[in-house]
Amino acid sequence: MSKPFATVVEPKTSLNNKTGSWRTVRPEYVHRLPPCNVTCPAGENIQQWLSLAQEGKFFEAWQEMVKNNPFPATMGRVCYHTCEKVCNRGQYDGSVNINLIERSIGDMAIAKGWSFEKSNAHSDKKVLIVGSGPSGLTAAYFLKKFGYNVDLFESHKYLGGMMRYGVPKYRLPRHVLDAEIKRIQDCGVNIICNKKVENLKDELVNYDAVYLAIGASVASSVNIDVESKATVMSAIDLFQKMEDDSNDLPNLGKSVVVYGGGNTAIDAARTALRLGAEDVKIVYRRTINNMPAHETEIQDALSEGIEILCLRTISSINGKKVILDKMDYDEENGILSRSGKNEMIVADSVIFAIGQAVECSFLQGIEGISVSEKGLIDVDNCMMTGLKGVFAGGDAILGKRTVTHAIGYGKKAAKCIDAFLQGRDYVPNSKNEVANFKKLNTEYYKKDERKEVSHLGNLDFEEKDVSYSNNEIIQEAMRCFSCGNCFHCDNCYSYCPDNAIIKHEDGTLEINYDYCKGCGICASECPCGAIKMTV
Repeated sequence: MSKPFATVVEPKTSLNNKTGSWRTVRPEYVHRLPPCNVTCPAGENIQQWLSLAQEGKFFEAWQEMVKNNPFPATMGRVCYHTCEKVCNRGQYDGSVNINLIERSIGDMAIAKGWSFEKSNAHSDKKVLIVGSGPSGLTAAYFLKKFGYNVDLFESHKYLGGMMRYGVPKYRLPRHVLDAEIKRIQDCGVNIICNKKVENLKDELVNYDAVYLAIGASVASSVNIDVESKATVMSAIDLFQKMEDDSNDLPNLGKSVVVYGGGNTAIDAARTALRLGAEDVKIVYRRTINNMPAHETEIQDALSEGIEILCLRTISSINGKKVILDKMDYDEENGILSRSGKNEMIVADSVIFAIGQAVECSFLQGIEGISVSEKGLIDVDNCMMTGLKGVFAGGDAILGKRTVTHAIGYGKKAAKCIDAFLQGRDYVPNSKNEVANFKKLNTEYYKKDERKEVSHLGNLDFEEKDVSYSNNEIIQEAMRCFSCGNCFHCDNCYSYCPDNAIIKHEDGTLEINYDYCKGCGICASECPCGAIKMTV
């Protein structure tokens, strides 16, 4: 019996051995959403402009900012930066100082005179915006970009809404606010100040759509027994008087009590100090941990010597005598009750800062527009009221009341109005999977602590300059993990045991599935979680 011939292998190439057929799972390059982008109420692509800032491309970074927010320098001062709270780097060595980078580049834009890119879009349709707060001005900005003719009516002497009449100058210098508003004016928005809309029906005939961005500029009423000789005012009235008549600043006396626990109360108390008060107290009915004011605002107030009297309410004011009711608080069950005890403190002035309401009286009797029991305008998911073509947003509708949220409302309103005028449905952008901390491989990042800058200055209305230098902007931006998005570190290319990663001349990467066995090494060694294993 003859023996079988041995198999002869001629020297060729391993490329014929397509090991991809062994695979049960496969890696894919993905664009996950960074947590900072997800939580930004204004919808900024934070990671993208941080990436540009890393390269020193500050103008391009600013252009990326204003794609979604026309107020970067303002937001760098008044935004409560929820982006930083969810920043993945916060679980490593401290979140990226996104807020200060935005402020610094925003200030750079003002100093260098950067202007918005001109839009070539054009439409004969007209839109009326009522109110020049952050929501109204943002809507005007985007509607001009979409090509519409925009008229904006403002009832006050100056533009800015609650950015001007609700934020003190030491937090938001007026030259910064005015510069960013002027950019929007320069886009061609027709703005008329001292123009109060008394009857909306009369205005509707002249416009194809209306956006009500009237804000919450009326102080909420209080049910407190106040003797006529007492000096009392609302925080909103105080801010408005200081803005409209800055040459005649109010004299609050040496001792001031502020009633409330929100950011407006903190601002009012710190303003009282700057007006010459020596003893300023905040009275709040719950514990300091329950205060709705932002934590940094509370700490700043305490640092300036303001006393916070918690678990107290004001029951009456008789001249300079302020009678407080002490409260009991069951922290476990969250129950607040009166203790039956009271105390008396002395104040030359009392400032109420317990909330603001929306002035909606000019909407009464208009069929289709309804106002809720809370005094807010009812809208659908596209921000339209029950009257076709009339939209509402900002503080005038149910939602969170911050400048950042108002900007987000204004942008969404502009998109909804554009869809309405174009006769199509508004479709929000789809959301990708979020790149949370567990999806990262932080072994490849060096520890690099966040650069903090003190922002407390003298007790006056001048802002302390805390912007980063150009090098500091780059250094802090470099701390960004680039969560969920490839930054071309080439780990996948280097570690692939099958050489199944193709690197193109432009630096982009591609997986050759003919040879990828699906081992998952590329995904596990990706620092930023930009590779996903799928079936």
